Amino acid sequence: MLVSALVLLVAVAAVRLSSRTGLPSLLIYLGIGLVIGQDGLGVEFDNAELTQVLGYAALVVILAEGGLGTKWRQIRPAMPAAAVLATAGVAISVGVTAAGAHYLVGLDWRPALIMGAVVSSTDAAAVFSVLRKVPLPPRLTGMLEAESGFNDAPVVILVVAFASAGPMESWYVLVGQIALQLAIGLAVGLAVGKLGEYGLRQVALPASGLYPIAVMALCVLAYAGGALAQGSGFLAVYVSAVVLGNSRLPHRPATRGFADGMAWIAQIGLFVLLGLLATPSELLRDFWAALAVGLVLTLVARPVSVVLCTLPFRLPWREQTLMSWAGLRGAVPIILATIPMVGQVEGSRRIFNIVFVLVVVFTLLQGPTLPWVARRLGLDKADGTQDLDIESAPLERLRGHLIAVSIPDGSRMQGVEVAELRLPKGAAVTLVVREGSSFVPSPSTVLRHGDELLVVATDAVRDAAERRLMAVGRGGKLAGWLGTAGSSALRKS
Repeated sequence: MLVSALVLLVAVAAVRLSSRTGLPSLLIYLGIGLVIGQDGLGVEFDNAELTQVLGYAALVVILAEGGLGTKWRQIRPAMPAAAVLATAGVAISVGVTAAGAHYLVGLDWRPALIMGAVVSSTDAAAVFSVLRKVPLPPRLTGMLEAESGFNDAPVVILVVAFASAGPMESWYVLVGQIALQLAIGLAVGLAVGKLGEYGLRQVALPASGLYPIAVMALCVLAYAGGALAQGSGFLAVYVSAVVLGNSRLPHRPATRGFADGMAWIAQIGLFVLLGLLATPSELLRDFWAALAVGLVLTLVARPVSVVLCTLPFRLPWREQTLMSWAGLRGAVPIILATIPMVGQVEGSRRIFNIVFVLVVVFTLLQGPTLPWVARRLGLDKADGTQDLDIESAPLERLRGHLIAVSIPDGSRMQGVEVAELRLPKGAAVTLVVREGSSFVPSPSTVLRHGDELLVVATDAVRDAAERRLMAVGRGGKLAGWLGTAGSSALRKS
């Protein structure tokens, strides 16, 4: 318990270092695992099966948190392109990367196909964390979020198929299995999400802290139900979380905060565990092989899959370029690399080492440079506008909501008078907190960057009030009435 507490405290402190230096936090957590491992402080750990089981559990929590924070309005226009990238794009990436691993590194075709499948999944945790820091256009953000949430399922199926003993299945059999498992996972996720939404809105729990627990339990139920039904549990948990996250559930901010904390614990524990499983002395021997496979994946396989899969959607070349560079890898490939280890596939330890080094090197390369690439391509919201930070808490007995609004630097709400917000009837700004002091505003009070507002709204106009606030934050006092002109670009926390 002492060691676990110290590791958690060091990991939490490392997040601060990560935010200041731009170094991805997952690398720090992997480093902690390597330091306390057998080549460091001497903790011996080589249980790949336990790592795989705990890794799957951590991924369920990470996907649930990502789904709860995903805005359906934002990803809905990007769903067709994301679905193609998560299926056909994965197949293209597997084929190109496997060819590179075979001809450049000398792997036999079965290990090469396993390698291609393992590294072809973009990592949900890495993508979600980076997108929160990089202000990309809503369509790109939605496409990347949806792709990272969906592509775990087909990749897991491919890795298990390639790592199984005996002859590999024909391609059309694999396609059929993937389609069936995705359909089952989608159906289970929708069912659990809708039933959970209905149940939580009908049952009045005695304590607000029970709602987050119930939501996370529903997400785990979706994963387990999807897996038991021979479908994709990962797709089921993500879909159910998206449904629940976009529902008008009681105590939604508390649920999001609880899920965020659970996801941080899952990420810390997962990456430290993966660092423990790795052996630094072995990793160095496979450095150049990992670099070769990573270059093929990053510079050939990912761009080719993005270009081919987005052709029907007429994505501009700048957005295709950013999509290609934003295919971040993280814990998912390393966890998937334990599948052939558990199955005792020949050469599986080398596959794990190559994948581990690849993830570390290219996360270090792509993560910190993504904001720079977005700026160079002109895709970083060049107008400098920052979305408002909005949280809503229900007042159940009063049939109303308290909406807390933070005005960041770059928001166009700067200089707008309270009366010029033109909130719908049934909503009003009741309090302004400015430089540590609070006051009740008048209609002529001018809002500033750094202000925090408390808005009270009835149930009937809460959504309209939030849309209006977002619209003014993005367009200033001249934003369209109730924000209908900019509703597609909304992004609430």
